[in-house]
Amino acid sequence: MSQRAQQNYIPALTGVRAMAAYLVFISHFAYIFDDSFPHIVQRFLGEFHIGVSIFFVLSGFLITFRYYDNFKGLTKEWFLQYLKNRVARIYPMYFLLTVAAFVYYFITKDESVTKGYEHPVALMLMNITFVRGFFYQFWDTGIAQGWSLTVEECFYFSAPIIFLIARRYGKFYLQPVVITLVGVLLYLIFSHINWHGFFGNFTFIMLFTFLGRCFEFFVGMQLARYVLKKGFTRTNKVNYTYGGFILIFICVLIMALQPIPKGWAAGVESPVGIIVNNYLLCIAVALFFYGILTEATLFKKFLSLPFIELLGKSSYIFYLIHLGWIYNLMHTAFDHLNDYIFELYDKWGVSWHSPFEYDNLNLLYAFIVLNILAVTLFKLIEEPLNHYIRKSGFLIKPKPVREKSIV
Repeated sequence: MSQRAQQNYIPALTGVRAMAAYLVFISHFAYIFDDSFPHIVQRFLGEFHIGVSIFFVLSGFLITFRYYDNFKGLTKEWFLQYLKNRVARIYPMYFLLTVAAFVYYFITKDESVTKGYEHPVALMLMNITFVRGFFYQFWDTGIAQGWSLTVEECFYFSAPIIFLIARRYGKFYLQPVVITLVGVLLYLIFSHINWHGFFGNFTFIMLFTFLGRCFEFFVGMQLARYVLKKGFTRTNKVNYTYGGFILIFICVLIMALQPIPKGWAAGVESPVGIIVNNYLLCIAVALFFYGILTEATLFKKFLSLPFIELLGKSSYIFYLIHLGWIYNLMHTAFDHLNDYIFELYDKWGVSWHSPFEYDNLNLLYAFIVLNILAVTLFKLIEEPLNHYIRKSGFLIKPKPVREKSIV
């Protein structure tokens, strides 16, 4: 399709990655703003985990946009090339940072990595193989936010089968229903078996596994199927970019107004929150994406700026390091700097404020440093490793002419 070839790489969607990662960052540190603003503001910011939903819809769109038209069947060659691309994109930095997290644990004994589990080596193996994401007891160990990569990997392995069923039998819309019902069935089976929470918690299944989150990917996939069929031009004047954007934050507000269930941290974990997050929010995200794809707006131009595009390319690393051992080290460093500065003030006999005594300013410093670190790791490690694996003979020998990937 000629239009698809012209739009093989979409800079604005790379910029969206940065936006999604920053929303997740805000959600994890929303508590810092509770003293300065009304509590509802903190609750609203605390539901900015919607960045994960944006990632899931975007993954569904990009994988389908990239591979669906060229999918002629689940051949060994096709699958190995597909798997090679996925490994090159996701695994190297996840593996390196996860191993580093456990090295940090062995040095510091910081149980934020292991959550008190007494077998750290086994837990590390569960983390680097993604299987920790199937257990309620282990889903937030290692790099806590890495649970979403288990969901992503399940989608990556499922996508070719989804393509095959959709093309051969036309059963696209039925598939997410079946996948969700499998999740319900596993809950009914394992809720009575206490094996480290393996599919034994319904809220966990719905919010932290592919079985519960599959609809978001399917919405992205359907958007890609529609764009592949209809193209990027349209005649109606509906502003999908800003309309979808507003709907996204209406969903955030609804979740912020929900009571937080006992043992959980946000309104998304309530029954209404699950429905809004898993089934309504992703539709708003898809409308927003459709606007980004088909409209010329200032927002699209901003997301396409080279600097924002660079932040988007490095956002995967930012997502992996913004919470956990690296942030903990930075937080400790800020505390030491604060103490050192006040010691200097005492020697000088002055009563000045320290630039590190305010939590919200420290969060801003952390945000800046994390972005610098993410861009540096992207340029020095992630991008070179990605290219090296794609050009190597890993799994399958490269083709003489390689089509540029948008992912």
